[in-house]
Amino acid sequence: MKSCPWMCVLASMVLFCNVGMADQVTLKNGDRLTGAIIKSDGKTLTVKYFDGTLSVPWEQVDAITSSGPLYLTLKGGQEVNGPVNFAEGKVEVETTDAGKITTSKDAIQIVRSKEEETAYQEGIERLRNPSLLDLWTGFVDTGLAAARGNSETTTFNLGFNAARTTPRDKISVYITSLYASQATNGKSMTTANAVRGGIRYELNVSEKLFAFGFTDQEHDQFQDLDLRAVFGGGFGLHAIKTKTTLLDLFGGGSLNKEFFSTGLNRTSGEALVGEELNRKVTRSTTLREKLSFYPNLSSIGDYRLNFDSGIVTQLSKWLSWQVSLSDRYLTNPVPGKKSNDVLLTTGLRVTFDKNKK
Repeated sequence: MKSCPWMCVLASMVLFCNVGMADQVTLKNGDRLTGAIIKSDGKTLTVKYFDGTLSVPWEQVDAITSSGPLYLTLKGGQEVNGPVNFAEGKVEVETTDAGKITTSKDAIQIVRSKEEETAYQEGIERLRNPSLLDLWTGFVDTGLAAARGNSETTTFNLGFNAARTTPRDKISVYITSLYASQATNGKSMTTANAVRGGIRYELNVSEKLFAFGFTDQEHDQFQDLDLRAVFGGGFGLHAIKTKTTLLDLFGGGSLNKEFFSTGLNRTSGEALVGEELNRKVTRSTTLREKLSFYPNLSSIGDYRLNFDSGIVTQLSKWLSWQVSLSDRYLTNPVPGKKSNDVLLTTGLRVTFDKNKK
């Protein structure tokens, strides 16, 4: 019991020191906030309290006094840091290297605390030197349809797409498959069995120009195609690159090796020209399509045409509904087979993002 007064005094001293070292924010309506400034994006200012955080409109901030250094990004990209004293539109930053720097509230674009700045710099370094397992984003598509009764039918589709994007390059991996079977009077038969996949690597040459290399692999039971292996590359151009629209134009060449279950094997050189579009139609809906045209250089007049398209509607942060179309056209199929094979799939999409820690 005798130690209680001393404990009270000690707690009071700690509380006094914390309040004395806290940042002070004054709003235009006269309200004062005491805590630790975390960050501002030019729209809101976030302040941490003992029991949580509070965000206030940046335009309502009238004065700031920081107990420790803040990291400011100004218009034009200039960065300064140090304790900040801001009142009546005049901002003074006590920097270590350049002494006192004076600016205006309107010139401030970003404010970060020391902890936020450290996390930001770690994120930048992570982008510059990521590990191979870092920065992957992508999705898994799945759909199932079944009927039972006088006849039994089952249709299952599975798709996977992942991309690792850095300021320097991009790696993409994709696969899509469709399997369907039907049973009537005890007799079962497969009605669809196709798998398409590939890997693509892009290297940024400039802001708009990139070089790429790829390999595509394909199997289609009902085209008698055991394997089509394509290896190619070329150059591409980001013709349109905005927040809502990305349009790429590309061209190059490829080597196509085909193995059919009939015993026919073919090897041919191909040219390549195409385009790829990704467009955010609404806040929750995205449209994508890609067209690749392969004129055959070993058999003039023959060609292949690959077309992939899809529309995705976001249901939640990680769950979406998707409809996809994948078309493969071949002018010289094996005798007795059609030139065109189309996969139409729909179902749920689950997304993942390793950009987020």
